[in-house]
Amino acid sequence: MMRFVLSALVLGISCVVASANAFHFNPTQPTTARNMLTYGATTMPVGYYDYCRRYRGECARGPEGTMIKLTEPSWREIVSVNAEVNTAIAPLTDMEIFGVEERWEYPTTVGDCEDYALLKRKRLNEMGYPLGALLLTVARDAKGGGHAVLTVVTDLGDFVLDNLEQKVLLWKDTEIYYLKRQSGEDLNRWVSLINEEELLMSSGRSQAPSTAAASVRR
Repeated sequence: MMRFVLSALVLGISCVVASANAFHFNPTQPTTARNMLTYGATTMPVGYYDYCRRYRGECARGPEGTMIKLTEPSWREIVSVNAEVNTAIAPLTDMEIFGVEERWEYPTTVGDCEDYALLKRKRLNEMGYPLGALLLTVARDAKGGGHAVLTVVTDLGDFVLDNLEQKVLLWKDTEIYYLKRQSGEDLNRWVSLINEEELLMSSGRSQAPSTAAASVRR
C-alpha cells in the first residue's frame, strides 16, 4: 500500500499524465518498463573520454550501488537539485564557452547540457546517492538535436533530470530519444538504450533518428 501511495505521489509531483508518454521516441523500449532496458556495450562518447583524461580520479571511482530507494525526502532532494542547477547555470554551447565543439566540464555560471548533468550528478553524489544510480545519458531531443541528461535509477523507475525541463519526469514521459548511457555496474562502460536488431526487423514504424553522431550540443 505504501509503495502504491508513494508511486502516485511521485507521478503527481512530476505532473505526469498517462497519455503523455513518449514511447514513439523509443520504440524498442517495452511499454511496461519503469526502468529502461539496456542492449549491450556501445561506444563511449568522445566528450566523456576527454572528461576522464582530465578527471582521472572521478572516473576511477566505483558505482557504490546501482539503484536508489525512492522516498518522499529523496524525491524532494532530487527535484531541488534539478531546479537549483537549472536556475544557477545559464545555457551556452561549448563553442561559445571554450571555443571547441565538445567539452564536458563542471559549470560555475554557464554550461552545455552535459555540464548540467555532471553538476547534478556531483551534487547528488555528495548528498549520499551512489554514482551507479546517477547515470550520464546521451540522447536526441524532440527536434533531433544532440542532447545529454542525468538519469536517476530508482526502484520506482528511471527519472530524468534535464536542463530543458524544470520537472523531473519518468523517462517514458519525456520527449527524448535515448541513445546510450553509463553502465550502473561499470561507469566507464557505456550501454545502448536501443535494440538495433528490432529496429532493423520492424516494419511499418517511422524511422528513428540517426544514432551515428556521438556529440551532444545543447
